[in-house]
Amino acid sequence: MVAADIELKEFVMTAASYETEVKTSVGKVIELTAESPESFEDAIRRGIAKASETVDDIHGAWVKSQQVMVRDGQITAYRVDLKVTFIVR
Repeated sequence: MVAADIELKEFVMTAASYETEVKTSVGKVIELTAESPESFEDAIRRGIAKASETVDDIHGAWVKSQQVMVRDGQITAYRVDLKVTFIVR
């Protein structure tokens, strides 16, 4: 056996050990729109809180877009479109 063969066997054993320790998970993304009269940040918080009522294992969210609702030259609401990621069991 040459040194290269020994290194290869060690690598294969290490890779096999690694595979048994890694857990595979599947994520799913849902889109939702949330609104707040106060701020974009509050709209995000409200959206995540509402989604958490029916969706478990939320791991993150991406703000796809932001809009403001305007009436008579005044901002009346802050709206966000979110992509929320959660783990499927």
